[in-house]
Amino acid sequence: MDKKTNIDKVVRQHLEMERFFSGFAVKGKNPPLQPQESERHKEDTMAVAEKASELEKIAEQTRQCRLCDLGSSRTNAVPGDGNPNARIMFIGEAPGADEDAQGKPFVGRAGQLLDKIIAACGLKRSEVYIGNILKCRPPENRDPRAEEIISCLPYLQKQIEIIEPEIIVALGAHAARTLLDTTKSIGQLRGHFEEYYAGIGHPPIKLMATYHPAYLLRNYSQENRKRVWEDMKKVLAELDLPIP
Repeated sequence: MDKKTNIDKVVRQHLEMERFFSGFAVKGKNPPLQPQESERHKEDTMAVAEKASELEKIAEQTRQCRLCDLGSSRTNAVPGDGNPNARIMFIGEAPGADEDAQGKPFVGRAGQLLDKIIAACGLKRSEVYIGNILKCRPPENRDPRAEEIISCLPYLQKQIEIIEPEIIVALGAHAARTLLDTTKSIGQLRGHFEEYYAGIGHPPIKLMATYHPAYLLRNYSQENRKRVWEDMKKVLAELDLPIP
């Protein structure tokens, strides 16, 4: 990527970051693909198509799944959504009412805030992958139960294996604890990288835990926004992406 593109991206990220901290970010336009990016895109087309096909198979399995009681109470399963070749994978706890209605992750108020965070990083939602530990909404948005996590987690684990993200961003305590198999609080986990192990034969994936957007909505302070932004800056630095 040439120097002008880097400058343009840094400026755009800086503007998005300022809007995020003001509480109302508006996604800006991204610069056009540079020649080297376009060529890489062509080379990756086949691999991405194969990944997309495998992810759709998993999505269909979740739509047919009745391994726990949530399969009978849901309106729609919410398999996940985004770029099959994403470098960053955001993982939350479970779908809410809006997600259950639309069958897509993070489309309610928390999802709108997540979009602002992604835009503040200089990225588009279509460039990342977003999912949840559970694929179905727990009644009244209660916490996931152990048997539900046990039934549903293999779907997410398979998605991670297919996408092979460089970094997982765990949104909130439930997602972080489940992926890291720990009882630590989100305060203890956030702010530094942990390692998620995808299984035998797969290298560990760096995981950054941070506050769930829903928590930010309930506790919307400059301090909490700063903590999330500090976490995301570390993610960008790890990926060698420009930091506003």
